[in-house]
Amino acid sequence: MRGIVFDGEQVRVVDDLEVRDPGPGEVLVRIAAAGLCHSDLSVIDGTIPFPPPVVLGHEGAGVVEAVGPGVVHVGPGDHVALSTLANCGACADCDRGRPTMCRKTIGMPGQPFSRGGQPLFQFASNSSFAERTVVKAVQAVKIPEDVPLASAALLGCGVLTGVGAVLNRARVGRGETVVVLGTGGIGLNVLQGARLAGALTIVAVDTNPAKEAVARRFGATHFLASTDDVRSVLPTGADHVFECVGHTGLVRAAIDLLDRRGQAVLLGVTAPKAEAGFLPAAMFLDKSILGCRYGSSRPQKDIALYAELYRSGSLLLDELVTRTYPVEEFARAVEDAGRGAVARAVLTF
Repeated sequence: MRGIVFDGEQVRVVDDLEVRDPGPGEVLVRIAAAGLCHSDLSVIDGTIPFPPPVVLGHEGAGVVEAVGPGVVHVGPGDHVALSTLANCGACADCDRGRPTMCRKTIGMPGQPFSRGGQPLFQFASNSSFAERTVVKAVQAVKIPEDVPLASAALLGCGVLTGVGAVLNRARVGRGETVVVLGTGGIGLNVLQGARLAGALTIVAVDTNPAKEAVARRFGATHFLASTDDVRSVLPTGADHVFECVGHTGLVRAAIDLLDRRGQAVLLGVTAPKAEAGFLPAAMFLDKSILGCRYGSSRPQKDIALYAELYRSGSLLLDELVTRTYPVEEFARAVEDAGRGAVARAVLTF
């Protein structure tokens, strides 16, 4: 079968991947579509350390082909969106409703794939850049069949992270003010999360003026080219600032743009050893810096909710999919994403 493999030096589209059958508590999914997320590229450039060889992809949707023993919530033929959260369901954090904090979801990559007899790692417990993948049952969330799979693919990462950061982590309140630094796939979902939460003023900041129209479509009330201009809209600062780029300078800017009792939420992935500085004295006005893993989400609950919000017209998904590419055109999709020509590139099988 086809898939996209990173061997530690280069990325290749191959056609000789194999994947094992699902075991107890697992699901075999035929992937229909997979979003190209910056995190996939971060594996390639080393920003996210991950052992090679690895099958890339972590934002996908498809159709269940088979289930292992003990799986009852989905069956063959069901449409599913996949999460990356292979949480155990039994630890203290899972029991408290905090599956993103499950320690068994990080640093324990499986190897369900092989190629020429050599095992390959699975990225983010998902590897949706393959025609078929095996995931834990908890990662497969059943969705209505009238949700297009190319759009549904984005539920499992970009939407969960961006919208979840607003609703679950920051808990933005009606009438509050929000600044979003960076309007890529995550930033756009933060914008629509802020819109869903009822924020009054939603300021998008991006150096690419071509992104203004889509930012406003997703919820921005203002669009600025520089953080230096934010105070002209919010003189006392913002209640919430979301850093969606992963730039240490923008981390400092996010903190500096806070009003009293404001929250800076860090979503962009920086290099593992990158450091950001700020003035501690500014924090004594009850300001907060919040990390956020995967939108502090509960995928089985949140993906199902977001699918219904899409069906009701409240949540935008189709508008995120700027263009679809056959998996063989991976390099072209990467090029378009790199120059900001797409909100989200989606690979199809």
